[in-house]
Amino acid sequence: MSRWHSWSVRARLTLIACAVMALICCAVTISALIGVRDLAYNYQTNRVVRAALKTVHLIKRDVLDGVIPDQGVTAIQVVKPDGKIGAATPNLLNRPPMAVFLPDESIVRGDQLVCDSPDFPDTCMIMIAFRVYQPDGDWIIYAADPTVPWYVDPWLLAALIGGSLLVVAITGYGAAWTIARALAPVDAISAELSNITASDLGHRVPVPKFKDEVRRMAETANQTLDRLEEAVEQQRRFASDASHDLRSPLTAMRAEIEGAMLHPEDADWPGIGEALLVSLDRLQALVTDLLQMARLDARALGRSDPINLGRLARSELDRRRRRVKMIKDLDEHVMVRGDRLRLGRLITNLVDNAERHANTEVTVRVYGRDGTAVLEVIDDGAGIAPDKREMVFQRFTRLDAARSRDVGGTGLGLAIARQIAETHGGSLTIEDSDSGARFVLRIPIAR
Repeated sequence: MSRWHSWSVRARLTLIACAVMALICCAVTISALIGVRDLAYNYQTNRVVRAALKTVHLIKRDVLDGVIPDQGVTAIQVVKPDGKIGAATPNLLNRPPMAVFLPDESIVRGDQLVCDSPDFPDTCMIMIAFRVYQPDGDWIIYAADPTVPWYVDPWLLAALIGGSLLVVAITGYGAAWTIARALAPVDAISAELSNITASDLGHRVPVPKFKDEVRRMAETANQTLDRLEEAVEQQRRFASDASHDLRSPLTAMRAEIEGAMLHPEDADWPGIGEALLVSLDRLQALVTDLLQMARLDARALGRSDPINLGRLARSELDRRRRRVKMIKDLDEHVMVRGDRLRLGRLITNLVDNAERHANTEVTVRVYGRDGTAVLEVIDDGAGIAPDKREMVFQRFTRLDAARSRDVGGTGLGLAIARQIAETHGGSLTIEDSDSGARFVLRIPIAR
């Protein structure tokens, strides 16, 4: 990834971490405020109740003289049974009752939260009504004090908000540091990948020391680069060999024509024509194989028809006369699925290769075994050494010992045959034989 993209990823992840922590802090702050406010509200209510109880004590001692001394709350009133004010705190002297609600008959205390009362406009008050039983009737004590605001206290709110901001900042810094450290190997990998070009595939990405997903990604990237370098090198060799093999018949044709043009009256034009046709045949075969290889490399899908492998092999063997003896052992009950033209090309390539290297005979067998269709092509030639068996399937590969005899080949026949086998879900290998080379094709039997 680029530096900008890497920074963008870090910023997004850091913002996400900060947002999540901010939400958590908001939830914690709200919960803390609710809990503390409940405690403060209960504490404030208890203060009002204590002030009312002190006033009850004064009534019972009959020491009220109309003015209630400071009890630590905002306001207290005592209402006599006849509805008149018997006593009050200085701020409510000569005022009507500040409340009209009464406790239930069965209890002595009643609580209410009263907002915007005439005595306390724009304020919500916790009001307590106490019933005092006296010989002349029930006296009512009203005590009031402001309720606790939603934020309880400005300093508490400031502390919670400041603490939340500090936690979010620490989280952001920690997330940015952690993400930067986690992405450092990715940045190193990206930087190395950006230096790789088609002409310089030797670079490999650094592998982190920790065994984690990034290390596995780096190892996979290096493995991919290994395969890519091998594929590019193979394509270079392929292009070089293809240009060489295409140039050879063209050079021969040019030499024939230039020689004849120097002395046209002495030239053997029919012979020159035959020589040109030989070069043209080779050129046509090479171009045909190159086109077939290109289609296979492009993974072009072929047909998927039911095919009798034994009958197809017999048809390809009988298509033209052979220079060596052909021994056929073909089971015509072996059915496979695939592209008839491609499988026919595979069989022809194997048989033509065997015919070029055989001394006297070629054996072709078709049979079924354990759910697999098997085709064997065996020649009685010099054979192929075990360490060279995979090499012959590479493009434009001819073993030195066979170059003098492999005049008719293009160097692509066996490579094409193996790719056709693989596109049919099978395999093409060279296996041990008593004499010569033994090519074995295995593909699944049609169900």
